[in-house]
Order: sequence, then C-alpha cells, then structure tokens
Amino acid sequence: MPRRKRHRFVHREPTVSVYKPAGVPAKELEEILLTVDEFEAIRLADYEGLNQRQACTIMKISQPTFNRILASARNKVAQGLVEGQVLRIEGGRYVLGDGSGGLQCTDCGYRLDMEKDQQNRCPRCGSPGLRWTRYDTK
Repeated sequence: MPRRKRHRFVHREPTVSVYKPAGVPAKELEEILLTVDEFEAIRLADYEGLNQRQACTIMKISQPTFNRILASARNKVAQGLVEGQVLRIEGGRYVLGDGSGGLQCTDCGYRLDMEKDQQNRCPRCGSPGLRWTRYDTK
C-alpha cells in the first residue's frame, strides 16, 4: 500500500495566478497547470536563492521530494515559455505556512492540525470530505 501524500507548506499563494503571451487570446492557447507547491519550490530555489536543503526544510518535505517538485515546475515553466502557452498556478496539496489556512472537514467543520493530523479523513466524524480553506483571522 502506498504512503499517503503529505501536504507541503507554502509561504503564501501567488498574487498573480495566470501568465500568458501578449496579443493572443487565452482561449486560443493551450494551458499548463503549475501547482502552488511547484510555484513555491521555484520561489524558494530560484527567486530566494536557497539551496535544496534549506528549501525542503521550509516546505517540510524531504529533499528528494523537493527536487522532484522543482524539476517538474521548471519543466512546465520552460514548456510554457518555449511553446507560448498559458501558465495557470492553482491547486496541489499544500497548507499556508502563516497559519491562515488549512484543511477543514466539509461535514462537521473540524479544522485539522497539519502537524498532527496527516490523514485523509476527519478525525472527529470520519468523513473523507476534507478541503483546503482560508481561516478567518478575525
């Protein structure tokens, strides 16, 4: 039985989520999906200039996993640039590192502590209906 996938910690969601070539309507172009954790890997390695050991510690994943995520992200960005495709950033298994978001049960509303509850079901009611949500800080 394969291990369940862990959520990756990201600093924040990207402020811009779609990039496309100028002068061509997006509906006429192919689209590439870059996940938020792939975006975070590029941000840490290429923008912040961190080495893989530092970056994988921040994202709370192993170094081989970080390397796979980064390689996939770089490949998608290169493909989008070379082939003139729309690059959309969304989705993936992640939790905001600033504590403003995380997994919440859609049935009972229970908020999962990602440090302790690395599971695919709600520990309170057993529902598989978990979704990422932004927590209100009010």
